[in-house]
Amino acid sequence: MASFKEELPNDLIKMFEELDKDSEKMMGEMTKSGAEVVYKNVLKNMPKSLKSSEIVKCLKLTKIYKTQSDDGINTKVAFYGYFKNKRGITTPAPLVANVFEHGTSKIQKKPFMRQSFKKSEIEAEMKKVQERYLPKE
Repeated sequence: MASFKEELPNDLIKMFEELDKDSEKMMGEMTKSGAEVVYKNVLKNMPKSLKSSEIVKCLKLTKIYKTQSDDGINTKVAFYGYFKNKRGITTPAPLVANVFEHGTSKIQKKPFMRQSFKKSEIEAEMKKVQERYLPKE
């Protein structure tokens, strides 16, 4: 039976250990930067009637968090909380955003969230963050 024995150089082992140690932080910053791109696009694509209302304050980025099911690292861009409309009625912000995005039987849809997820822009921003952590050769 043939056998093979090889030892990796110490500098290569050290580089892998540093990558492993910083990988969670790197992934978190990558998702955060991608979410910030989406956040800016949502604000840009938002209909004028939403931009002028109090609902803009309800659009938020979450903290970087780790999912329990698959240990994924995520950052969300979503509408949270309630806001008062011009008539003083308190309404859930996600409900209003959903009505604008998908429409109802009486209100025509005006999608703005779906258009904000541009994969190429998000990946480019995430790669910039990744380059800061990867060793230069």
